[in-house]
Amino acid sequence: MICRNEKIGGIDVKITKKRNLKNLYIRVNPPEGDVTVSAPIAYPDEEIKLFVLRKIPEIISVRDKMLSQARQTKREYISGESHYLWGKTYRLDVEVGFSKYEIKKIPNKIIFKVPKGADIESKEKFFNEWYRSELRRVLDRLIPKVEEKMSISANEYKIKNMKTKWGTCNIDKRRVWINLQLAKKPIECLEYVLVHEMVHLLENNHTHRFNALVEEFYPTWKIAKKTLESMPLDYLKKGENSIDEEED
Repeated sequence: MICRNEKIGGIDVKITKKRNLKNLYIRVNPPEGDVTVSAPIAYPDEEIKLFVLRKIPEIISVRDKMLSQARQTKREYISGESHYLWGKTYRLDVEVGFSKYEIKKIPNKIIFKVPKGADIESKEKFFNEWYRSELRRVLDRLIPKVEEKMSISANEYKIKNMKTKWGTCNIDKRRVWINLQLAKKPIECLEYVLVHEMVHLLENNHTHRFNALVEEFYPTWKIAKKTLESMPLDYLKKGENSIDEEED
């Protein structure tokens, strides 16, 4: 596999050449709109460049739509803030002076008990661990259902906080990664991402067959995708733009 970054038509493009590919593929990746091209190992560089140049108007249109999607403001974990869980908005009520952190969810409100003097970083860390436990709880229920429907399974299903991808799949290791931020989205969005990543175990690349398989196993995927794209994204610092690579 050969990887490189190149600016084409004023757009930064990550180009990956793989031995097992037969065709050329281009993707504008949510939520930041980073552009990736996958090509056969012997595909001429000039033809890749011409292909991207022909797609520039479409790339710009898709990217502009992604970048215009609302983002949450930076969370300070103080009373009165709004926080999301499974697509619903909850008002945060912070109670100070406890010996340890604790989160309790009641209708329309999240009660967050914190020690005196707790800083934003510590509160954020505990809150994310709570999101992780919520996501794992739902995944443990969802995974067997999806595995039975698709008649396949991954070796591992793991969670990490990603900035540019809702999920990834390491095909060789049969490992699926799910973005922690999906705990904030409706459960149907989580199921769509899970199915999408597991389809990679049947079809490596985003071909017509890939889309047909997603359609077969999750017929309402377009609605879930639209919902995912319409909801506010997590806060991102200005200039922060990291690519989420697959972990070992």
